[in-house]
Amino acid sequence: MDASSPAKNPTTVERTSELELVVTRTINGPARIVFEAFTRAELFRRWWVPKSFGMNLLSCEIDARVGGTYRLVFAHGSSEMAFHGRYLDVTPHSRIVWTNDEAGDAGQITTVTFEERGGKTLVVMHERYPSKQAVDEALGAYGGMRETFDQLDELVSSSGGALAAQ
Repeated sequence: MDASSPAKNPTTVERTSELELVVTRTINGPARIVFEAFTRAELFRRWWVPKSFGMNLLSCEIDARVGGTYRLVFAHGSSEMAFHGRYLDVTPHSRIVWTNDEAGDAGQITTVTFEERGGKTLVVMHERYPSKQAVDEALGAYGGMRETFDQLDELVSSSGGALAAQ
C-alpha cells in the first residue's frame, strides 16, 4: 500500500442471534456515494463479487425503489445462479431493505444502513433469516464479505469524486 492510499478499515461479520448476522464496515467516502454503489447497477457490478471467488456477475438489474426489484445472475464455471428480490424500503443515502426471494420461505431480509461520519460512511448490513438452519447454511458465503467491502471501499475512495459527478 502506498502512502497516498487510505488505510483499509476492518470488516466485521458477527452472528448477533440465532437468526441474525451483521456485517459492519466504514467506507472511505460520503454516504451519498456509498448508497449509489448499492443502488446503481453500473456501480454495484464493479464491487459486489469477490474477485478471488472466480465468479462473474453476468447480469445485474436494480430498480432501487420501494416495490422495485433486483435480479443478479452469477456464473461460476459452467453453472449459473440467480438471486432476486424486492425492495421494501429505500431511503436515499441512509437505508435500504430488500428481500431475498430465490430461497422462498428460507430467504433472509437484508437491511443496510449508511451513517456518514466526517466524510466516511459506516455501513451496517443486517440480515435476518427465518431459521437457524438458514443462517448456518449462509455462513459460508460470508468468507468473501471482507474482500467485497474492500472492493467497495476501493471503488468509492479511488473515484476522487468522479462517481459524484456521474
